[in-house]
Amino acid sequence: MENRNPHRWWILVVLCLSSLVLVVDSMALTVAVPHMTADLGATAQDMQWILDSYILVFAGLLLTSGSLGDRFGRRKIMIIGLLLFGAASLAATFVADPAQMIAVRVAMGVGGALIMPSTLSILITVFDATERPKAMAAWGSVSMLGLVGSPVLGGLLVDRFSWQSIFWINVPIVVLAIAAGLALMPESKGPWQKPDPIGAVLSAAGMTALVWWIIELPHHGAFGERSGITLAVAVVGLVGFVVWENITPAPMVPLGLFKHRKFSGGSLSLSLVQIGNGGLLLVLTQYLQFVLGYSPLKAGLAFVPLAVAALAGNGVGVKLVATIGERYVMLIGMVVMAGSFGLLTTVSATSGFAIPAIALGLLGLGAGLAMPAAVTALMGTIPPEQAGVGSALNDTIQQAGSALGIAILGSLLTSGFASRMPAGAPAEARHSIAGALADGDPGLVAAAREAFTASMSTTFTISAIGVLAAAVVATVIMRDRKPAPAEVEELELAA
Repeated sequence: MENRNPHRWWILVVLCLSSLVLVVDSMALTVAVPHMTADLGATAQDMQWILDSYILVFAGLLLTSGSLGDRFGRRKIMIIGLLLFGAASLAATFVADPAQMIAVRVAMGVGGALIMPSTLSILITVFDATERPKAMAAWGSVSMLGLVGSPVLGGLLVDRFSWQSIFWINVPIVVLAIAAGLALMPESKGPWQKPDPIGAVLSAAGMTALVWWIIELPHHGAFGERSGITLAVAVVGLVGFVVWENITPAPMVPLGLFKHRKFSGGSLSLSLVQIGNGGLLLVLTQYLQFVLGYSPLKAGLAFVPLAVAALAGNGVGVKLVATIGERYVMLIGMVVMAGSFGLLTTVSATSGFAIPAIALGLLGLGAGLAMPAAVTALMGTIPPEQAGVGSALNDTIQQAGSALGIAILGSLLTSGFASRMPAGAPAEARHSIAGALADGDPGLVAAAREAFTASMSTTFTISAIGVLAAAVVATVIMRDRKPAPAEVEELELAA
């Protein structure tokens, strides 16, 4: 007890601020997409890359940055990440075209990757086993608060000022987190780990090529033009990564973890949850603003049912895991999620917001149930000496799933929209609903709204089928054990 850091709760505030800036930026950006698209002259494909470039770099560097924190100091790496993230946010307010925005988002992704693993590692170091569940619960709750508030904040900022203001808001948070971190936070390092540059390059190259291939599907097909080469690079990169990680004496990722049924089942569920959620925000933001005509603020408020229900589901899910086990809680949550996607397939251009609101609430509840169950299953199989790598792997799986969700659903939406538009429509109108609305022809606008909602229904049908399949697979793969009394007490404290 006497060894506890006297500033530990203030340190937790710093860690929460550092994580909050990532959540706020990601969620607020989705609300600003239509205004940013018009101002920068971005195509639908450009916007996918603006969103995907950040997520892809973030996911690809998480494992590497976690090892950097262990070697050179977690506080040092986190502060470097905050500096880079803040500087890139400032630069984002001055960009003039999509290419510049993509470059800035890549820099923000690098900064975010340096921040996220360090915050969890520092939290585990500062708090002992008795207080750690309470600290983890507070850390998770602040992130959820950011999930609830950032779309509303983003909408308010875009309405009152401009889309650039969503990046300005990052700067004071970053400055406060850096100042408090330098003043209060102790430095900590982990055991030395030999770097694995080959593994890092193979995983980043393979995942980048895979997402690029998916985004290019509507334009070049599965094997046309550059698509065949891109797919080959993806396969070689990812297969090479798996082979290398199995033969190198110091692997970046301990792939032996996937031999655990709970780890495999938890990983599958997390990635599929993020695939559905990542694409959902991109699709529904456009529906609310382009089809229903919502302002950015109103569109931000529309996501509150999702976040509030997820917060409630998260608390219930943690308690249920302690009593009936991860597998059944995951099954319940994923079935509820599939039902919400099914409900979204019934939305039309004239149905209003009632059905999406109910669906968002169900989706939040289902994800709130499934996520803590999946995380508990995944983290419970990781030995203490690999906790840092395991945490980074957990983040990587979720971010990769989110990137794939944006790419897959975005591509399905784009191709479906183009195929449903009138053959004589202008090229720009056939490529995106924003282009059709800019044309101003009432008949073309009505056709575009119908085409968009029909294409949106198709993407959500695929999401529903995928989540149902994941529920079945995860239920078959995973095996529950009865939680020990100490674990039950810890989970209840965390809830």
